[in-house]
Amino acid sequence: MTQPRSFKFEVDPATRVARITLNRPDRLNALTFEVYAELRDLFARLDTEPGVAAIVLTGSGRAFCSGGDVEDIIGALFSRDSAGLREFTRMTCDLILNIRHCRRPVIAALNGTVAGAGAVIAAACDIRIASETAKIAFLFVRVGLSGADMGASWLLPRLVGHGRATEILMTGDFVDARRAHEIGLYNAVVPVERVVEEATALAARLARGPAEALAVTKHALDAEWALDFETALGNEADVQAALMERPDFREAYEAFMAKREPKFQA
Repeated sequence: MTQPRSFKFEVDPATRVARITLNRPDRLNALTFEVYAELRDLFARLDTEPGVAAIVLTGSGRAFCSGGDVEDIIGALFSRDSAGLREFTRMTCDLILNIRHCRRPVIAALNGTVAGAGAVIAAACDIRIASETAKIAFLFVRVGLSGADMGASWLLPRLVGHGRATEILMTGDFVDARRAHEIGLYNAVVPVERVVEEATALAARLARGPAEALAVTKHALDAEWALDFETALGNEADVQAALMERPDFREAYEAFMAKREPKFQA
């Protein structure tokens, strides 16, 4: 796989965990056009990349991601016409779509401040492990834009409920890590020195799990919001019956009977 130029990327072959590290610490890992494009393309490839079973996304320094770079992106947008602006906003949305469509579990290790587009990227991940310093804000209304950006108005209510999402998106205020954990936006809060370690350990655990079953679970969690209950039940019955014919189901049974850990397919 071609190495990205705008952030760090590595894969541990022993655990099959890929780690993406945003690496502009002097700018609080603010996003540039290049970072957006490379992240979008990388998540598309990781959907089927051999040797990768789970992904950790984190930042270097004291921030996870502070959103779009004011100089490199926001200032440059004033020179674009309507088509150029739409091209940019579609690219940002395609990044979020690729995170959600990626069949591998994606764990956000929120090492520090999470803001703007960084907050939506975190929300798009499957699980969020945050440091005690990881305050979060969806800042879009603060710059005269809709709080419903990059899928925020779809993602956030599913994590914290409609009422809290409304408040967070309309005020643009920061939520501290403790409160974010209380309302379900963060799955866990740990000391900053342990955040990447905890996220990586969880990713490694999921990487040892049944990849096909995890992928189906991730898809169902998104798709079934648009289904009525009866249709959702029918969908789950069909998918579960199909998985019962797959090797991982038999392997789980045989491992249980033999009192050993299952060895699921890669």
